[in-house]
Amino acid sequence: MLTVMDDIIEISDLSKKYSSGFVALEGVHLTIRRGEIFALLGPNGAGKTTLISIVCGIVNATTGRVVVDGNDIVRDWRAARSLIGLVPQELTTDAFESVWNTVSFTRGLFGLRAKPAHIENVLRALALWDKKDSRVMTLSGGMKRRLLIAKALAHEPRILFLDEPTAGVDVDLRHDMWQLVSRLRGEGVTVILTTHYIEEAEEMADRVGVINKGELVLVRNKADLLHELGTKRLSLRLRHPLARVPEALAAWRLELSSDGGELTCLYDAKAARDGVGRFLEKVREAGIEFMDLATTETSLEDIFVSLVREKR
Repeated sequence: MLTVMDDIIEISDLSKKYSSGFVALEGVHLTIRRGEIFALLGPNGAGKTTLISIVCGIVNATTGRVVVDGNDIVRDWRAARSLIGLVPQELTTDAFESVWNTVSFTRGLFGLRAKPAHIENVLRALALWDKKDSRVMTLSGGMKRRLLIAKALAHEPRILFLDEPTAGVDVDLRHDMWQLVSRLRGEGVTVILTTHYIEEAEEMADRVGVINKGELVLVRNKADLLHELGTKRLSLRLRHPLARVPEALAAWRLELSSDGGELTCLYDAKAARDGVGRFLEKVREAGIEFMDLATTETSLEDIFVSLVREKR
């Protein structure tokens, strides 16, 4: 039996224009599905943080509407905000408080009763349990980043925003972070992340959105995006170097290395099943011998870079 995933966030015609005239967002329409991991990609200044800040109630939109699980973020702001946890880019914490008190206080801000077992589980999951009595000011940068995540999870949100959560942190934190994200997703939490580590989005996300200059360029299932926009490369290591590409192979998109020893064919991933065989037949007919061959596929990063360039 198939389960239809409903939308937990609905963003309609969202725009943000500052008094200086700078347009940070323009006409953004986006829906986020309940229980999915959604990766929002874009260069610096593209509008990622502005979009997240509006949904989380930190920045006011100029036009448009955002609904979080049926709650309008302006009219029903308290209900909407209670569903959301946010891990911001900046390391803003209460320096003189203990880790335990900081996370517990955050839970209290949402009007929730104390739940020590939950706080303990969160701190243990983020390798902060041994630091529970330490003052925040004594923590390393990586530990402070873990603390921000713990604060965001203190009130047991159903939606978690991660704004560049692993930027500038150690490998251990990145590993722990993605283990936690996988666990939360298994518990039904919806996760929206922005990241510069596109390989993380490629590994973790169900869907990908690309934003550039305040406009949402595309939103697509990750697998479909890689299939539809991906390019495959077939590289042949030649037995005898070529001075130029033979006329008989002009129908293909080919690249010849500077030393003439490697011939690469680029082809659409959708045409992979019949294009490669015909190409290799033509290579043999042209009398070209090769010692080895290798295939590679376009990564999500390659696709992202090409989309951003097109928008310039």
